[in-house]
Amino acid sequence: MGAANTLIGQPMERVEDLRLLRGKGTYVADVVREGMLHAVVVRSTVAHGRIRGIDISSALSMPGVHAVITARDLGEKVPLIPLRLQPLPQLEPFCQPMLAHDKVRFVGEPIAVVVADSQAIAEDAHDLVRIDIEPLPAVIDRTTAEAPAAVLFDEHGTNTALTWSAQKGDAGKAFADALYTRKERFTVQRHAAMFMEPRGFVAEWDAATQRLTVWGVAKVAWVNRRILATAMGLQEAQVEMIEVDVGGGFGSRGEFYPEDYLIPFAARHVGRPVKWIEDRREHLMTANHARESECELEIAATRDGRILAMRGRAFTNNGAYLRTNGSVQPRNIAQFSTGPYRIEHVDMTATMLVTNKTPSGTYRGPGRFEGDFFRERLIDLMAKDLGMDRVEIRRRNLVTDAEMPYRLADITPYDHSDELDSGDNQELLDRCLADFGWSEKAKLSGKKIDGVFHGIGIGCFIEGGGAGPSEDARIVLETDGRVTLYMGSAAVGQGIETIMAQIAGDALEVPFDRITVLHGSTSHVTKGFGSYHSRSTVMGGNAILIAAEKLKDRIREAAATKLGCKPADVALDSEHARGAGKAMTWAEVADQPIEAEGTFHNHKHTYSYGTQAVHVTVDPGTGQVSVLDLASIKDCGRMINPLTLKGQAIGSMVQGLGGAFLEDLVYNEEGQILTGSFADYLMPTASCFPHLRATVIELKPSPTNPLGAKGAGEGEIVPVGGLLANAVADALSSLGAEPLDLPLSPPKVWALAQGAS
Repeated sequence: MGAANTLIGQPMERVEDLRLLRGKGTYVADVVREGMLHAVVVRSTVAHGRIRGIDISSALSMPGVHAVITARDLGEKVPLIPLRLQPLPQLEPFCQPMLAHDKVRFVGEPIAVVVADSQAIAEDAHDLVRIDIEPLPAVIDRTTAEAPAAVLFDEHGTNTALTWSAQKGDAGKAFADALYTRKERFTVQRHAAMFMEPRGFVAEWDAATQRLTVWGVAKVAWVNRRILATAMGLQEAQVEMIEVDVGGGFGSRGEFYPEDYLIPFAARHVGRPVKWIEDRREHLMTANHARESECELEIAATRDGRILAMRGRAFTNNGAYLRTNGSVQPRNIAQFSTGPYRIEHVDMTATMLVTNKTPSGTYRGPGRFEGDFFRERLIDLMAKDLGMDRVEIRRRNLVTDAEMPYRLADITPYDHSDELDSGDNQELLDRCLADFGWSEKAKLSGKKIDGVFHGIGIGCFIEGGGAGPSEDARIVLETDGRVTLYMGSAAVGQGIETIMAQIAGDALEVPFDRITVLHGSTSHVTKGFGSYHSRSTVMGGNAILIAAEKLKDRIREAAATKLGCKPADVALDSEHARGAGKAMTWAEVADQPIEAEGTFHNHKHTYSYGTQAVHVTVDPGTGQVSVLDLASIKDCGRMINPLTLKGQAIGSMVQGLGGAFLEDLVYNEEGQILTGSFADYLMPTASCFPHLRATVIELKPSPTNPLGAKGAGEGEIVPVGGLLANAVADALSSLGAEPLDLPLSPPKVWALAQGAS
């Protein structure tokens, strides 16, 4: 018998990279079907208005145009995009129709679909579609959303969709009794996931078998199949969703968008395969935006820096509609703004507002990035007020290992209780300080050297993961002795072909190179929930353990019949089944494929946690902030692959820095997006932040699952906004500057320095 658990924990290079880096990946743009047509979506150029008419006659008359689909073609009732997460009935009035038919509510909203022989013909026909829209006042921010000039949904009568409330203890009494309180207002700008490869679909309808096949599905294939089948009047079994390679996800890709329905509908409508590939301008206008929020946050503490209570009122700009996961950000702001700290009294609300901007959804660390910025800035301000060291004030308020599991605030109206599962926050704080060299760098705090101010910052964070309710895996012993692993988890760049093979290899005790991992397509397992909320390893990995045990039992049963013994007498090693003094190879046992499917059920979240420290310089003459050193440490429970995990950590940090410094989706007062290309929407490049250090450790395994793993793909982005704002404040401390708003762009930092001085 080979040694168990030798693959898990090894820093193995991603096997999928051999394919992807050599240009041998298959992305949706690479999918070609016989007789395939091309689709272009006609979108609103008006942010808010009533549709008075659509003239498609000129477009239809163009040679090569097969159809121009409008809401009239979709039937008497245009289907809506349903909510996937927190599907509260109060939110249903704000769901998006697959095609606009009475009103348009944001620039980029789909109104029609042109289907033609080629992309070029479809684009030319697109320009001939004439849409008559009566403009209405645009609602773009909290001020205009709360004013009575315009309401997006007339039947609802208000632009307030819902208010989330997180409660714990008695915050009112705690504030009344506290000797110290501090209140500030913070804002985070609108930005979004900008994955390398935009979205796209190829759909094919087989009229003979009445089956629909869709290529390009990602993240949550089974849920999207159910939504699509319902909208098209089909049974789920009539729809197959096929996952191909994707160029990143980060929470935005794979949610159900209008195009998820429109392209399959077009394929059935014209009776030919149809392809649609999003361009970057469409992505900036129509894929889920994120983050835009403001919060008035208040903290109560003792004079020696012990936090007693926190309360706040947050507002999120959710854009024109509430799509499948639009509630996640405001819910997380309300429930998780306390982070890893021991705060016994909490009163937080987060109000969702609809506006004439692109709908908002999740983006890596949704709500947590924003909430950490609010809280970590306020803790630094509290430390300054109390004359205390900002490290010490964090240390004395972090939840200790002995206090785990630690209950968080309860959230309503989607009633949910949660708790931190395990962790030693003080240990990671001290490790980060030592690794960063805090005591030496602190000597530079606020000093001006060679014309620039030096500053250091500290921030602590948690990362939720492992969302249930379940995940499936199917393992097949093939007739050649190889093993095929089929996963309900989807690949969005996190390296599951490698990680899942490591887990399966140890569970079956077979060599890594004998395992092939297939994932994310609806034909692979009976059901699946996909990849979101840092759940793939926790949920999918534990499903593998269950399936592996079932498969070994079935291999023993098959071998026992051939070896002439009882299944309990069969011993398995990496190559053979042995019993009754005889041995057979796995291939000899499997004269036909042997398979088993496993389902892991879990309703308890996991919580990775960590600390980051940063050293920056600020040029007061230009507002330029340079990151000289950023050190991060995180405990994610049992590590499957430290190498891929570290890669995710660095990538997450870079995305956080982009959000802290550069990325900003700007609109004018008429609801027109002003940052509709990468010439205007600034992204970090490889040379922007060269001094990043990420450490991932295995300190406190999660008690919620057999692997002991925790979700770990998002954590490092969470504290970056607050971390950098604290460092900039430290650098400009002699000027009294206190950044309260993101992004920390050069003009804003310059104005901050000039205004303070």
